[in-house]
Amino acid sequence: MSNRKPKDQRANPQRHSGFVWLASYPKSGNTWIRAFLHNLLCAMSGAGGTPSIGGVTRFGASVNTRALYAKILGFMPSDEHLGEIAAARHEVQRFVVDQLKGLIFSKTHEALTIDRGFTTINLEVTAGAIYVMRNPLDVAISYAHHLGLSIDKTIESMGTADAEMPLSKQQIHQVLGSWSQHVASWTREPHQAIHVMRYEDMLADPERSFGGLARHLLMTPTQAQLAQAIDQSSFENLRAQEEAEGFRERPEAAQRFFREGRAGQWKEVLTPEQVDRIVKDHGEQMARFGYLPN
Repeated sequence: MSNRKPKDQRANPQRHSGFVWLASYPKSGNTWIRAFLHNLLCAMSGAGGTPSIGGVTRFGASVNTRALYAKILGFMPSDEHLGEIAAARHEVQRFVVDQLKGLIFSKTHEALTIDRGFTTINLEVTAGAIYVMRNPLDVAISYAHHLGLSIDKTIESMGTADAEMPLSKQQIHQVLGSWSQHVASWTREPHQAIHVMRYEDMLADPERSFGGLARHLLMTPTQAQLAQAIDQSSFENLRAQEEAEGFRERPEAAQRFFREGRAGQWKEVLTPEQVDRIVKDHGEQMARFGYLPN
């Protein structure tokens, strides 16, 4: 990963086709955003009942599968081919846009940065992005449960510059960087095509937060449709559905995907030393977004 800015190619807010990236550092609210958008589109289409949580995993297009890269590269990539993967990202993303047409929602944990000499996001086929962030003090707890690691190990990982999510059986590697690098990469320069949201605002005032998201995407739901989608994608409803149906994105190391879903749990869980370490690692970006503890 590099601190250099990607080339001067910018997402075009007037595009009516291409990717709308649903971007975040892990365990920051990405799945919540996808659930809301899926439920809102169902509500606006007149679909009755509560959409299944399984629809969230199928909502949008995945561009990080090894099988997709194998189609472009001509071979199944492995850990020996990280450079080839980085070089193929733009072609893969353009291929998906050409195949699907229109606006394409796609979840990503990639930082908006440079990987082995190539930018991670092809902005020429990008219509915009939704970037959601969460207080790193709470991310550390949620991510530790997700990974099956100790909080101390997770804090170390979050503070590691140029960190990557390794290639897995199904997915290519993704470039995270540290929590601070990730946040800065997507928010360094305000841009009308990048809509920034805070997890805490989604909790405190969902009507305002999710209503603003809908307006940014030029969606015009009625108040009833907006309220329905917010209710159906509430943490309580998503957790209840996971318990009843399971959730395919839950990692083997975690007991459940939807665990707590609240802000400020760090005050009850983290030690003063752990809080100090996170603030030392990420104080600059925390201050930008109101996350520094008093």
